[in-house]
Amino acid sequence: MNLDSKVALLCLPCGGASATMYERWRLRAPSWIRVVPVELPGRGARAFEPFSRDFDALVEQLCLEHARVLESPYALFGHSMGGLLAYGMAALLHRCHRPPPSMMFVSASPSPASDRWRFTGRDNDDALIRDLRHYGGVPEEVFECPEMLRPALDTLAADYVVINSFHYRAPARLPVPLRVLAGRDDEIRLDQLVTWRNETLASFALHWFSGGHFYLRPHEAAVLRLIEHELGNSRRALKENTEAPSPALPV
Repeated sequence: MNLDSKVALLCLPCGGASATMYERWRLRAPSWIRVVPVELPGRGARAFEPFSRDFDALVEQLCLEHARVLESPYALFGHSMGGLLAYGMAALLHRCHRPPPSMMFVSASPSPASDRWRFTGRDNDDALIRDLRHYGGVPEEVFECPEMLRPALDTLAADYVVINSFHYRAPARLPVPLRVLAGRDDEIRLDQLVTWRNETLASFALHWFSGGHFYLRPHEAAVLRLIEHELGNSRRALKENTEAPSPALPV
């Protein structure tokens, strides 16, 4: 590994969203972090593709589509559903003995073992609109424009199908440092966040921000500073271990 090369940060969107939620990060991240917004089928530049309907199939597809990036130094970031997808990718790559991410960041995302990854009764527009309003993050003008609202509802409904197809098996025990980010006013309970600790054999930390489920937007600069700090520390530690002299052989 070239320790002076850039680190690719694959950023996975939340339910109902597209890769554009991370576009500004490309300009705001330090030059040594290459932000890679991950677009999911059925939205954004991939709007012509059918939505995914199966969690495991989507995870495998994303790993294949980003195979070249995953061979270089990389980290994963996912917000809400994106955190679950990041976990799925890391777990699949681990099972396949592929290079692990240098770090994984999950934001506003309950642990995969929690009971929050089940969404029922979201089979009509009224329920989907209530969720969009409840969690926030959607501009008011979207609700006033049917041409904008329809794609948002269809995307969220499809993402609920994907989430509901997820089945937790057992702790993944990933050899990956894990950082959990959360809003203090979010509905996700503390126990649903700290149980992420069971998914890693490496270091774990929980970072709080003021705000709710979409704390990420007003605290974008602080989140990027945290990512830069954590990845920088990981990078320096790896470089120091690599450059450390080997112990002398016994005479």
